[in-house]
Amino acid sequence: MTPILSVKFFVTEAGSEPAREWLKDLSAQDRKTIGEDIKTVQFRTKLDNRIARVLFVIVNNTMILLHGFIKKDQKTPKPELDLAKQRLKTLRGKR
Repeated sequence: MTPILSVKFFVTEAGSEPAREWLKDLSAQDRKTIGEDIKTVQFRTKLDNRIARVLFVIVNNTMILLHGFIKKDQKTPKPELDLAKQRLKTLRGKR
């Protein structure tokens, strides 16, 4: 399977890679779990000649899916983002 996204570590001006160093300090099991999460994003599900997006927020360790749509252009359409933002406001009790 070919990845949809490449993954690189951020490199500081001094040449260090803080995220890599952080990962190295974790247990092998934690590194594996985080690696699987990264791989899930890197190897996104491909639809036939389409790109799907699901906009979400994390609340109290729960991923809440706000809105899903099929992208037709490179840029995410403003109405799609606005709808997700409105749902987030509703979720947070703001209107």
